[in-house]
Amino acid sequence: QLQLVESGGGLVQPGGSLRLSCAASGFTLDYYDIGWFRQVPGKEREGVSCISSSGIGTAYADSVKGRFTISRDNAKNTVYLQMNSLKPEDTAVYYCAAERSVVRTMCLMTGFRGGYEYWGQGTQVTVSS
Repeated sequence: QLQLVESGGGLVQPGGSLRLSCAASGFTLDYYDIGWFRQVPGKEREGVSCISSSGIGTAYADSVKGRFTISRDNAKNTVYLQMNSLKPEDTAVYYCAAERSVVRTMCLMTGFRGGYEYWGQGTQVTVSS
């Protein structure tokens, strides 16, 4: 069974940091682009970042550039999202998702085929004093 599991969310003060993890089971992430998304109740889901299957290509939403860093460790079958200088507006449920790679050096937060195929259950991130 293909599964993605996010972890690392929690409550943090403004200016603080968290590292989210996305671990895969039932399949290897080597051939998949991975995206991080977030959603606030009542709002549309927003693409945050993505990383290509090779790890060479990355992309970030303007709202997180310079603060968030995506990385992957294919040996551990895990992708990470390091979030620094967190702001209250970063509060959301964060999801990771996987799409079979089309271009190993490039990713799209929209996905190459109209959307990501596999999704995790999400992890809550709350930034508040």
